[in-house]
Amino acid sequence: MAKKKSKLGASGKKQLTEDQEFQIMKLVLDKFLWLGFIVMVYGLWQLLTKGWDALGDALLTFIAGAIILVVFMVIIVREYEVVK
Repeated sequence: MAKKKSKLGASGKKQLTEDQEFQIMKLVLDKFLWLGFIVMVYGLWQLLTKGWDALGDALLTFIAGAIILVVFMVIIVREYEVVK
């Protein structure tokens, strides 16, 4: 399969194809989704190691991770249509 070459725009910079742009966005947003998951796991770990005394901190950390996941999910859905 032949690769599509990037074209030079008016500014002299390379213009990416839609597929190339999507692949780069997937790489970047995947890291943020992992970050949200790790924050949620950290909140769960706080609850398990410190017990019910840290319920407030653990819950806030867990909710922060969930918010990170939701925000970046909204960005992905808004940026690209999901093909059925």
